Amino acid sequence: MLPNNHKISIAIVDDHPIVLQGFRSLLENNPLYEIAGCFTTGNEFMNFLQENSVDIVLLDITLPDGNGVHFCKEVSERYPKTIVVALSNLSERSIISQMFRNGAKGYLLKNTSAKELLDALNTVLDGKTAMSLEVKEIMQQPDLNTLQPVPELTKREKQILQLLADGRKSAAIAEELFISPLTVKTHRSTLLAKFQVNNIVSLINRAKETGLI
Repeated sequence: MLPNNHKISIAIVDDHPIVLQGFRSLLENNPLYEIAGCFTTGNEFMNFLQENSVDIVLLDITLPDGNGVHFCKEVSERYPKTIVVALSNLSERSIISQMFRNGAKGYLLKNTSAKELLDALNTVLDGKTAMSLEVKEIMQQPDLNTLQPVPELTKREKQILQLLADGRKSAAIAEELFISPLTVKTHRSTLLAKFQVNNIVSLINRAKETGLI
């Protein structure tokens, strides 16, 4: 716990203005906290940290300039005094687990209540792990991924999977592999189906868990 006379600085990283404004308004009205800044990209926040200290960052996972899972690891390694709390719509067990492995101290879904958010902030400041109720329920369920077979991928699917993991966009992948953007889109859809996930972040995390990248 920080000293009683210390006003807790919080940064919010999310590319949705409504989300930023909503959580900013909630925290600004609490005398215990001050908003260090609101950021729409991970790199913008990392640049801010070079010259400013932040006690807690509420970090989204799907960002326009990268994966919040990676930014979480970077913050934890370079700025260990900054507590990372994930704030996301993504509820896949693999992503939650990866965030905690990368140093996050909390994981909340964006539908969290004001009370749940404030309770979570108190929890992480006490050095404990915080999860919203839905996240706790997800993590208490059996890990079905261990029962799922590793998908069989074609050579082209493996190429596209690796390029997606490297952060490449569909247009860049199409140009590099000399195929059409529509073909890349079709392969992306096939990969999502084979890994039984519904977004690229989950796809990459699932592929890492199975050792395919």
